[in-house]
Amino acid sequence: MKYIISILVCSTILLTSCKKSFIEIAPQSTVTVDILYKTDKDFQDAINGCYNVLQTQYQNFWVFGDLPADDVSEDIPNHFDHVTFEQFTVNDRQPILASTWRNYYNLIARSNTILANIDKADASVVKNKDRFIGEAKFLRALAYFDLVRIFGGVPMITTNLTVEEAYNAGRENTDKIYDEVIIKDLLDADKKLPAKYTGADVGRATKGAAKSILGKVYLTRKDFVNAEAKLKEVTTMGYALLPNFASLWNYTLDEHHSEYIFDIEYEEGINEGSTFTHAFSPSWTALTNLYGIRGGTPSNDGAPTPALYAAFDEKDVRRGISVLYGITINGAFTPIPTNTIQAAKSFSTKYITPVASNNDSRANWKVIRYADVLLMYAEALNENGKMNEALTNLNKVHMRAQLPELSNLTQAEIREKIYLERRLELYLEGHRWFDLVRTGRALTTLQSSGMKPHMTIFPIPLTQLQIINNKSVFGQNPGY
Repeated sequence: MKYIISILVCSTILLTSCKKSFIEIAPQSTVTVDILYKTDKDFQDAINGCYNVLQTQYQNFWVFGDLPADDVSEDIPNHFDHVTFEQFTVNDRQPILASTWRNYYNLIARSNTILANIDKADASVVKNKDRFIGEAKFLRALAYFDLVRIFGGVPMITTNLTVEEAYNAGRENTDKIYDEVIIKDLLDADKKLPAKYTGADVGRATKGAAKSILGKVYLTRKDFVNAEAKLKEVTTMGYALLPNFASLWNYTLDEHHSEYIFDIEYEEGINEGSTFTHAFSPSWTALTNLYGIRGGTPSNDGAPTPALYAAFDEKDVRRGISVLYGITINGAFTPIPTNTIQAAKSFSTKYITPVASNNDSRANWKVIRYADVLLMYAEALNENGKMNEALTNLNKVHMRAQLPELSNLTQAEIREKIYLERRLELYLEGHRWFDLVRTGRALTTLQSSGMKPHMTIFPIPLTQLQIINNKSVFGQNPGY
């Protein structure tokens, strides 16, 4: 049975795999929706298809979350799409905008279909019914949260549409999307999802993931009271910072550790790897040989800026992972050659791991981890006038970097320290741009790079404007 994917595409649900450990190999064929939704396994396969969309979309999430901000530069000028994000010359014809829109609405459509069918499912047969509802709502909420942060108001689709309905589905106010979908979905997911999984299910969305993303939603809306309350709940769930920051990026270790909350899962060797190692490595033979990066030419993306390097205290252990200008072999430091335009001039080792074939890395994308939660919690506490508690949580992250304890600071000083700590802790994890926008500092920070006041969101893809072809219900963002 064919149906409309939001307002875009007429398609059928495809069950493809998304595997670190918890997703099974894709079925060999697809079936109609009426036949599909009968058993627990049917719904689990359908949920797996939702995670698969995130695998695709989050390969490029850094382009929105990091590249427009001040800590990443595009050193290779022929990467046109990337240069436009850095220089604020993005236009509505760029393919990454269209693919991002399609990916998120594909995920929303799959989630909607699951939710539409699971209500009538026999709970004695579908034993994980509540969990599947929680997963579908968590994933739909995450999709809408990303969409409104990237594009502003978008169509709010919570059911499968007829063709006529699709062509009349206009852009909705962001506040309504937050209130009626994102927050409601996350609250329900919080109730229905388990606190943790075991065995092959490790990696799925959990109660802690729902609470953490909801806390970020509240913080984004400057609802500091609810943000504090929800993030406090996360701090009681048994999460803990890893003692060593470097362990977060050691891919010989299990990525599902005490600091893990929710990742986009990838695995090498089964056609489920990520692009991150090749994407964020300089195209420099000495480096690729040192780290065992094989099978393709690195893309030179994600290069950290000199300003980021300067922001680190020289004693901060994170600097040697986040910003490097060369490699050390047998105790001797060799800088990246400066006489070539073919390699980025700086790099981070956050996503570097041995890779046997092109774009087949085991490195996950960390959507949210416990250090992020502690810093958000500190921010909410501080805005609510609880400076001592804010400092306590800020210091947990700050001192993990082997820096001295912060004390005797005013509310304004704590606020700035939190902003800086997020910048240093979460580099190239998809947060910096959205942090600058939500705290009102984007224009001040980036005006010299070409940013204009309307550029806190990106243009709606031209393909979507042409499909609807009705400016009264579906217009472009002002300024584009």
